[in-house]
Parts: sequence; structure tokens; C-alpha cells
Amino acid sequence: MMSPPHHTQLTRSVDALVRRLEQLHRQISTVIVGKDEQIRSSLACLLAGGHLLLEDLPGVGKTTLAHALAVSLGLHFCRVQFTADLMPSDLVGVSVYERAEERFVFHQGPVFAQVLLADEINRAGPRTQSALLEAMEERQVSLDGMTHPLPAPFFVIATQNPAEQLGTFVLPESQLDRFLMCLSMGYPDAAAERELLAGEDRREMLRHLAPVMSASELVAAQQLVPQLHAAPALLDHVQALLAASRSGEWFVHGLSPRAGLALLRAARAHALLQQRTHATPADVQAVAVPVLAHRLQVRSGASRGRRAQLQAMVESVGLV
Repeated sequence: MMSPPHHTQLTRSVDALVRRLEQLHRQISTVIVGKDEQIRSSLACLLAGGHLLLEDLPGVGKTTLAHALAVSLGLHFCRVQFTADLMPSDLVGVSVYERAEERFVFHQGPVFAQVLLADEINRAGPRTQSALLEAMEERQVSLDGMTHPLPAPFFVIATQNPAEQLGTFVLPESQLDRFLMCLSMGYPDAAAERELLAGEDRREMLRHLAPVMSASELVAAQQLVPQLHAAPALLDHVQALLAASRSGEWFVHGLSPRAGLALLRAARAHALLQQRTHATPADVQAVAVPVLAHRLQVRSGASRGRRAQLQAMVESVGLV
């Protein structure tokens, strides 16, 4: 039986793209050693058109991963160090009166990069954190009655230190919800740490990286993700996870429909990385924790943290 023309073309597009993505993964792995799962999840987040939050202690490679992604994708990269005195205008830009032109001229801020690294985002105050909301959700900046579109692709990678560290502000739920995924880098294993200690300086390695994909190729890949097939069984599984989160057994509040849509997008992107034209419940389970954990709050007295509690819930639902 012959495949439909659309399916055949989709398969060819996926095959060509996956080869490029594997090359991209290998290059980033030369800089970020021993973190294949985090690299793959980061790529899935980018392919799904989402934003990424990296949550961990300083010095475990969060900033290096963000920089390696930007360089390997040939994207305009800008890093902003978030501090307590950072103002919203420092991020989005400001209108300045130009005497020669006799009018106000908008000067773009660093948010107009294709990849914005918001380093230690929870060290800035709530006003500055909220300045990212419109940019992340609407892909635009509004100032003085004017709307300024952001470039495509536009990807925010934010790093966050543990909340118990001094000088941090808790990200509000509305801000957390704008991130498609939240990943933890974790300490490297012994072999990876030895390679880091004995090898070349990571910053020096970044200077020698060459782009593996272009911005236009990345946009084309992002447009391919929604075309991947989602069977009724897959939608059943997503709904089962949403229902379990709302049962009151696992978390204070359940997941929203928007969280379900985010999970479906990430599952499709994960399937693409696996060289498939359809997503499966296994793809959903593979991305469930990084997509959902930061949107949930464990019940008082729970013996497990958010990630462990969510993993237990996912396992209790099982595969359809």
C-alpha cells in the first residue's frame, strides 16, 4: 500500500532534518560532556518553539549550554546578567529624543536578540522579570504606544539559582508558565568531570564552534513539528495525565489546558528527534517532567519534591 504524498514528503523532511540535528547534538556534546539528556531536551524545547529555564547551582554549565546552542545554530546571541538594580528599560529598550530628527527614536534592548540568555533571572526584581512576559508570549515589545516585533526565531534561555540562596526573588507562576521546559543540569559523573578537568577550557572551545544550522532552517524545523501525527491514543494519555494532576492526590492544583498543549508540542518535538513522523505516549512520558514539574506545587507534608512526585504520578498513569 502506497503512502499518501503528504506523509512521504513529511518523512523525507524529517529524515533530512534529523541528520542535521544529530550533528548539532554531537557538536554541543563536545562542550557539555555527560549531559545527553539535557541537550536533547533543550533541542526539543527549541524545536517546539518554547523557552527554557535552567535551574541549578552556579558553575554546573547552564550558561555554557545556552551559548553552545546559540553558536551552533548560527543565531544572534545576547547575555543579560540579571541583578537587583536591572530596570525593564535595560532589557527591552528605550525611546530617546533625537534632536536632529525632531522625534523620539526607539533604541532596541538586548531582548531583540534571537537567543536571549537571562542569566540568574531570579536575582532581578519582579518588575524586571515581568518585562519578559510579553516578549516571551507575544514575541513583541510594546512601548509608548508602539509595537515592535521580535526576530524569528526568538528563544529565551533563563538560568535560575536555588531559591534558598541569598539575593533571589521567587519567579511568579505567570512567569514560570511561559517556559515550556525547566531542566536541572546536575553534577557531572566522575568520567565527565575528569574530562572537564583534563580538557580544554569550555569558553575557549565555544570560540571554535561553527554553525550547524541556519536560522531559516531552524524556523522550517519548528514549522514541521505541528505536522507530526498525534493519534487518539496519544490524546487519551495526555488527558489521563491532566486528570491525575487534578485529582488532589498528588498536587495542590492541577494542570491547565495550556500545560496539556505544551506537553503535546514537546512530545511531537521529541518524536522528531527520534526520527518519527508521529508522537507516541512514550514521547509524552519522556518530556513530562521537564514540561510539567515547574507548573505544579506538591501538597503540604509530601515526602518527595516536585520532580519525584510528578515522576511517580506519570508512572501511576502508565502507557496507553
